[in-house]
Amino acid sequence: MKKPLKIAIVTVAALVAVPVLLVATTATVEAVATSSETSSIGDYGERVTVDGRRMNVLVSGDHDQTIVLLPGLGTTAPALDFEPLIDELDETYRVVAVEPFGTGLSDQTDVPRTAENITREVHEALQQLGVDRYVLMGHSIAGIYALTYTAAYPDEIVAFVGIDSSVPDQPGSEEPIPSEAMVLLSDLGITRALQSIAPDPYEGADYDEATVERMRGLAARNATAPTLVDEMDHAVRNFADVSGATFARELPVLLFVVSDEEEVDGWVELHERQAASVERGEVVLLEGDHYLHRTRSPEIAAATGRFLEQLER
Repeated sequence: MKKPLKIAIVTVAALVAVPVLLVATTATVEAVATSSETSSIGDYGERVTVDGRRMNVLVSGDHDQTIVLLPGLGTTAPALDFEPLIDELDETYRVVAVEPFGTGLSDQTDVPRTAENITREVHEALQQLGVDRYVLMGHSIAGIYALTYTAAYPDEIVAFVGIDSSVPDQPGSEEPIPSEAMVLLSDLGITRALQSIAPDPYEGADYDEATVERMRGLAARNATAPTLVDEMDHAVRNFADVSGATFARELPVLLFVVSDEEEVDGWVELHERQAASVERGEVVLLEGDHYLHRTRSPEIAAATGRFLEQLER
């Protein structure tokens, strides 16, 4: 989560003005469309058992060095969303895209979505796969979870690579996400109606149509399901728990940051400060939106390769 989900706040006002008949119609369309979308998702990745539930992971590439990908908050199909980046990285690395509970094809869970629980579950999934030495690469709120993760398992982490990753004490992190309103809008079909007139979030990204349809189907299934909603509700606490925290000084940190971010004050400076807190830290500025891995994967893969090669010298 880089910024509050402002669309939910705006659309609450719109809901008040929607005629009752239209609401009933959109709710019916939502139910029918969601059922149709989820029935054609198909399978990908493999399942590992964590706490008696199934977690989906996608492993790509057969190389000595491993990169583990962690998604941002609200990414409903992580392994598919990371596909452009996986295609660039798996030529050199073994890439493991983890779909935490409540995302992708992974099960739902009633375990609270604290950073500690998410960290423990992801780590257990990697243990099931025999992955015990790796680069941790995370998008958005994964930057917050990574502080807990790298502190808990320091001997396993080669480096942390952030993709427009969240940082402690960033402006807006104390604002709760209006999850109840989001669920209501989704159930009534208002979210789907708004999405039909909104810009395509996958425009310019290297996805085929089949992958886009699968991601839309998983978004319909997961976006306002209990697990992701609970993670939204824990976001303020998860930020607060790492207030003032830094990575260990000996941990190499590479941060890809949107260069022209205007919605979060001091976005670039926050990351430069985080990179300066470790012995080997670097910030790479890229033009684009928050989902840099969708459109700037070649640059991310190339700069990651250079950074990791330097660590071996």
